[in-house]
Amino acid sequence: MTDFTALAHRYLAAFNETDPTARKEQVAALFAADATYTDPLADVSGHDGIDGFLGAAQQQLAGFTFRLVGDVDAHHGQARFRWAAGPSELVVDDAPVVGFDVIVADDDGRIRSVYGFLDAVPS
Repeated sequence: MTDFTALAHRYLAAFNETDPTARKEQVAALFAADATYTDPLADVSGHDGIDGFLGAAQQQLAGFTFRLVGDVDAHHGQARFRWAAGPSELVVDDAPVVGFDVIVADDDGRIRSVYGFLDAVPS
């Protein structure tokens, strides 16, 4: 049984990891080798594609911290949760970037697919 709350925290930790070597290690441990990540701004697959996307997101949102908002709702190997990104001192309710992700885990508890939605983005 996958602990989806822990998985969501690990997932967001990968978004927050700024050391490229450490981030690659997190991606390899967190995602299945053939995992896919799809949101309005990206459609990537595999460890290299996902790591590249995370690196690009960090550059675009430099100084932002990704945080879980609310509870993780999970069933049948999938989970959904909200997150917010902004300066670390910012209150989550005032975050300039807010999203909602659905993750699907494989039998080993690794992420097989991510379906992301952006609820708020800076203009």
